[in-house]
Amino acid sequence: MFPTQRPRRLRRTAAIRNLVRETHLHVEDLIYPLFVQENLAKPEPIQAMPGQYRHSLDSLVAEAEKASAAGLQAILLFGIPEKKDPQGSGAFAPDGIVQQAVRAVKQRKLPLAVITDVCMCEYTSHGHCGAIRDNDVDNDPSLAMLTDTAVSQAEAGADIVAPSDMMDGRIAAIRKGLDQAGFEQVAILSYAAKYASAFYGPFRDAAGSAPQFGDRQSYQMDPANIREALKEVWTDLEEGADMVMVKPALAYLDVIRAVKESTDVPVAAYNVSGEYAMIEFGAKAGILDRERIIREILVSIKRAGADLILSYHALEVAGWLK
Repeated sequence: MFPTQRPRRLRRTAAIRNLVRETHLHVEDLIYPLFVQENLAKPEPIQAMPGQYRHSLDSLVAEAEKASAAGLQAILLFGIPEKKDPQGSGAFAPDGIVQQAVRAVKQRKLPLAVITDVCMCEYTSHGHCGAIRDNDVDNDPSLAMLTDTAVSQAEAGADIVAPSDMMDGRIAAIRKGLDQAGFEQVAILSYAAKYASAFYGPFRDAAGSAPQFGDRQSYQMDPANIREALKEVWTDLEEGADMVMVKPALAYLDVIRAVKESTDVPVAAYNVSGEYAMIEFGAKAGILDRERIIREILVSIKRAGADLILSYHALEVAGWLK
């Protein structure tokens, strides 16, 4: 007796595999995160993230132009100020580095959405995401700092603001602040389910944002929890978020799926710095097929339910997809 069910018939050739493929990755799915540093003369390589740079304003604009030419629809900006202080004043300064970068990119009139990270950790001397009291982040005073940051970025021309701090009530505060300032059309992409993850190490090196004391477990999520993620997502949606994000991606594919199935808004997933670094260092060591594994990872995130994927590989992958 021979098998009557032969699934291998649909795997015989590349043409047939492409024809019946269930999940497709598109250039439009990808968002490209970029670092821009104040008063930097030229781009500076990030040792913990091979192939990524802390950009000067000029090199950032050039990278944005490449992204647009490759068909990418959005970039996400992280700022690194020249000086940091306990209040993180560089985050909401009218001439802060992200505000300068947004204006510089917008002057090029690219068909590109500019998303700005709304957080304090890159700007505070203590490396935490808000105001400090008794060696912990004081939630409610931090909301004013975050709102001022979002409004300042919107004034500079940001299309979407992306709060990544995980303070309670931040989406409501930012939405109210944007609306009162006349920025009703600026969207909010909330880092709704952001976990206290070990995968952020290379980012903290890139942005100089490692906490100077303690850790972020009192405000970022416990990696063991999924019901809590859904609560965070729905709280943010009720407060006015337009889109939600799960961060990191690879160890949280089940969370992405749960969020996708329980909401009717666009769901983003962040393929974070540690996930990026593992690929790059693994490929450098000769133990990974770099292109195949990048493609496989991004497809797995899309298959889990992500509508949008933030990836440091975005520009390179856009070239492959085109």
